[in-house]
Amino acid sequence: MQRRLAAILAADVVGFSALMERDEEGTYVRIGRLRRELIEPRLSEHQGRLIKSTGDGFLAEFASPIAALRYAIAIQDALSCDPDPLRMRIGLNLGDVIVDDGGDVYGEGVNIAARLEALCDPGGVLISGKIHDEVDGKIEAAFEDRGEQQVKNISRPVHIYAVRPAGMAKAPATAASKEVRKPLQLPDKPSIAVLPFQNMSGDPEQEYFADGMVEDIITALSRFKSLFVIARNSSFTYKGKAVDIRQVGRELGVRYVLEGSIRKSGNRVRITGQMIEAATDRHLWADKFDGALEDVFDLQDRVTSSVVGLIAPKLEQAEIERTRQKPTESLDSYDFFLRGMALTNKRKFAEARQYFTKAYEQDPEYSSAYAMAAATLMFEQGISGMPLSDEQRAEAIRLAHSAARAAGDDAFALARAGHVLTYLGREYDRGASLVEQAVAVNPNLAIAWYSRGWVTMMCGEAERAIESFDRMIGLSPLDPLRVSAWNGSSFAFFILGRYEDGCAAAAKSIQFVADFHTLGAYIINAVHAGRTAEAQEVAARLLKLQPDVRASDAEEAFPTRSPELRTRLIAALQDAGLPG
Repeated sequence: MQRRLAAILAADVVGFSALMERDEEGTYVRIGRLRRELIEPRLSEHQGRLIKSTGDGFLAEFASPIAALRYAIAIQDALSCDPDPLRMRIGLNLGDVIVDDGGDVYGEGVNIAARLEALCDPGGVLISGKIHDEVDGKIEAAFEDRGEQQVKNISRPVHIYAVRPAGMAKAPATAASKEVRKPLQLPDKPSIAVLPFQNMSGDPEQEYFADGMVEDIITALSRFKSLFVIARNSSFTYKGKAVDIRQVGRELGVRYVLEGSIRKSGNRVRITGQMIEAATDRHLWADKFDGALEDVFDLQDRVTSSVVGLIAPKLEQAEIERTRQKPTESLDSYDFFLRGMALTNKRKFAEARQYFTKAYEQDPEYSSAYAMAAATLMFEQGISGMPLSDEQRAEAIRLAHSAARAAGDDAFALARAGHVLTYLGREYDRGASLVEQAVAVNPNLAIAWYSRGWVTMMCGEAERAIESFDRMIGLSPLDPLRVSAWNGSSFAFFILGRYEDGCAAAAKSIQFVADFHTLGAYIINAVHAGRTAEAQEVAARLLKLQPDVRASDAEEAFPTRSPELRTRLIAALQDAGLPG
């Protein structure tokens, strides 16, 4: 047995259990091929040692952090070029380890690598601060600082960085045309080109399907007023050509490129897509969709809705990361807006509001900036459970009206304004009109369905609320707002008398957030479901979190249109033991 300092790499296959359930033998063969053709040969090239293999992953040791990271990037690079890849997560740590006589490795150095791998995004690489200190400036990659995080069974917080390789392997580059084109200036809002999808099936009859899919996605993305989308005729000049994504970005003047492929087998079809940052060739998102060809147009609609719903949040996050690098004196109204969004995501609402104010002061027609300035005040009341002052409420309502006036067909601003006017202004008809307009303008915008869910719930239209929340989660299944959507659904189930469903929905949201909204939703459903003891336990938990809370606070926290419903909510909270 000996101790030594080592760079430890932990990796596993994403979704292994689901893959085995669908095709046990096929998955076993694919993983075996992955080990023989990629993992083990590349390990030898980078002077690594395989410590152990499991069914869905492996552990490796490297003497050098640089070699370990280069190996991790090489693996993810190779997998990203596979049209039907097994996606992996990889974690890297540098630490003191114990090596037993059989060559197995133990210790905190190994445990941290395993925890990083578990936190990693599919297709990504997470490294510890110790690895970052050794490789920064010595390898062609950028690093996104994720800050210090507490990881399972490790007493001290671990500083985590996500690796952003500077380049990924691509097909040989040829110009989309032999004409030399001057690079176009990037617009001041996120810009994207959707390239023709490759028909991988060998069936020329599928060309119409591939082209129709791309045209639908272009049309759907064009409904986002925050995006600059290249028209179909320009995108299709690249059809049938091997392209260099960086060159496409320069020639079309876009920051992001969406590309994909379609493969048909019998009556089944698989569609893959990936979004790339053109300047760096960095992959921001990738996914695949399977379906049957019985109803080809229905399949097109479903894939278009899924793709657009999933990539829109990724675009916003990429833009937030980009604007963080800009000096404050160079910020324009859009940059101010993005900085406000980043602070909103961290629940720093007062600071966020300052940036939104700067955005609409610089551009008085910036409807989304007015809407988010109003929304931050709504969030402050909603999360704290405490009413705003009269001045704050009046300011939020004024900002929401300004957003609605300037919105035009900006679905984001319409949705946020409608939500604020309903929740804080109790302008139920006006709020309902605005959110209906939002989903009509852009039915692929998750936030529009989210706002519609809350507004229709407050208006007492419970079934439409549940439908809206389900639609929102379908469009953006990993959205942090899904927690609030479950919470909204629990209130809607209460209105419908489906109290057990209400408890289940509230319980899901409580796993992530425990506050007056989530715990209150559970309490009212549990009381009416006859689960009085549970309701009392949750009420006691709420009082520990917020000792000053009163059942009557529901008047502001849950401003439903129906006075009778508000009375029922307050009575149920009192029945569970909350003071009046």
